[in-house]
Amino acid sequence: MRILAIGDIVGRPGRRAVGSLVPGLRRDLALDMVIANGENAAGGKGLTPETADELLQSGVDVLTSGNHIWAQRDIIPYLDGALPILRPLNYPPSVPGRGYLWWRRVLVVNLIGRTFMGHADCPFRAMDQLLACLEEKPAAIIVDFHAEATSEKNALGRYLDGRVSAVLGTHTHVGTADARILPRGTAFITDIGMVGPTDSVIGDSTEEVIRRFLTQLPHRLSVGKGPAIFNSVLLEIDESTARAVSVVRVDRQAE
Repeated sequence: MRILAIGDIVGRPGRRAVGSLVPGLRRDLALDMVIANGENAAGGKGLTPETADELLQSGVDVLTSGNHIWAQRDIIPYLDGALPILRPLNYPPSVPGRGYLWWRRVLVVNLIGRTFMGHADCPFRAMDQLLACLEEKPAAIIVDFHAEATSEKNALGRYLDGRVSAVLGTHTHVGTADARILPRGTAFITDIGMVGPTDSVIGDSTEEVIRRFLTQLPHRLSVGKGPAIFNSVLLEIDESTARAVSVVRVDRQAE
C-alpha cells in the first residue's frame, strides 16, 4: 500500500498547489491513499466546509488538523458528519468531531502535543486506549502528531514503534530530514513541512512577521504570496503486517 501524507496546507497558495500537484502524484506514484493536514487551509488559520471540499475534490482522501481546527466556526457542525475530517483524538471527549476514522482498511489517527501547545489530554495514553479497543486489525495505522516540540514527537514515535505503521509530525511547517523506519517497523518523521508560499515565514507574509518580532505588537498575519513549496512523505506499507517498508520525502515546487 502506497500512502502520501501532505504537510500543513496554508491558505489559497497551499490549496492551489494541492490542486495542481496531487492528481499527477496519484498517477505517477501509484498512490492508494492521500492524507493531508488542512488546519491552516482557510486564510492561513482553520478550515471551512468550502476549503475542505476543495481539497477533497483535489484528490485528498482524509484531512487531519490540530490546534487551529476551531478557528473557523463554520466547520464545527461538519466535524460529526460524513466529511473525512479529524480533530485531535486527545481533546476532551465532549468536544465536537472525532480523533480517528477508518478509510477502507486504513486507520487514520490525529493527536496533538502538549509541550508548548496548551492543555490537552495525554496523547500517549489516548493512543494506548484506542489501540486497546480495536476489534479489527487495520492494514495500516497512520498517526498525524500535531506538536511543537521535536522531543515530544520523537518520544511518541519510539513509544508507538511496532504498534502503528507511521507517526508523522506536523505543525511547525518546517520539513525535517529525518524520515526513517524505526527498529520495530514504524515509519517516522519529526515534521513533514507545509504546502504554502515559499517566499514567506512558515506560510505568512514575511514583512508582517518581521514587524511583529520587531514591535511585539499583536496584529493579524496574512498568508504570503507567490509560488508554493509542496512538502509530503511517501509511505509504503506491508498490508499483511501493517509495518512500514519505506518512507521518503516527496517535495515539489508549484507555480
